[in-house]
Amino acid sequence: MTSENTPTAADLLRRALGSSDGSERVRSAMAAGTYPRPEYVPVLVEQCAHEPDFTVRETLTWALTRQDRDTTLDRVLPELMSTSPRARSQALHTLSKIGDARAWPAITADLLHDDDPDVARTAWRTAAGLAPDAERGALAAELADHFGSGADDVRQSLSRAFVMLGEAGRDAIETAAASTDWEVRLHALATDHLVSHPEDGFEAAVAIARRAAARRDAADWHDA
Repeated sequence: MTSENTPTAADLLRRALGSSDGSERVRSAMAAGTYPRPEYVPVLVEQCAHEPDFTVRETLTWALTRQDRDTTLDRVLPELMSTSPRARSQALHTLSKIGDARAWPAITADLLHDDDPDVARTAWRTAAGLAPDAERGALAAELADHFGSGADDVRQSLSRAFVMLGEAGRDAIETAAASTDWEVRLHALATDHLVSHPEDGFEAAVAIARRAAARRDAADWHDA
């Protein structure tokens, strides 16, 4: 066999990741992370964009965190502009795991307000982890637009992003907690509780917030 016909390491990885066996894809991604090579990075990123299995995607992300950071960032950041929601979401997830502050400028408002809830949720978490101290208050104000929106899992993701922001998000939470919209107010109060008690579950925080909102409404009615 001539050298022109000899498959490269990247070719072999791509072939292995194309297996119909999810366990085989996990093993291949594990091997790529255990023995990192620059040529693996585009193959891993490519697979992330369409990989259907959650466990495999997590392993692919782990493998990318083991590669050269500059090479990985150069390949992952353009995925944020992909037309594929899965590609955008997985790229954001990978950036959150890499934790390199250079990715912060790429977390745009479009991603924070993405029409796909999975992309938006991942963008919230990634942004909260990467935002510089000077930008955390502004990020909280941006995220506050989503108080009271979405299903419970989406609301929980937003609250957890505020937990990551900590005190930098208090002003945005307090503004939302004064909203005339019951759902916005309830969600903000639950988030406020979680910031102070991050060990509590979201459902417990909502129950506590519901009682607090009812007491506040009763007091306002009495004062009126």
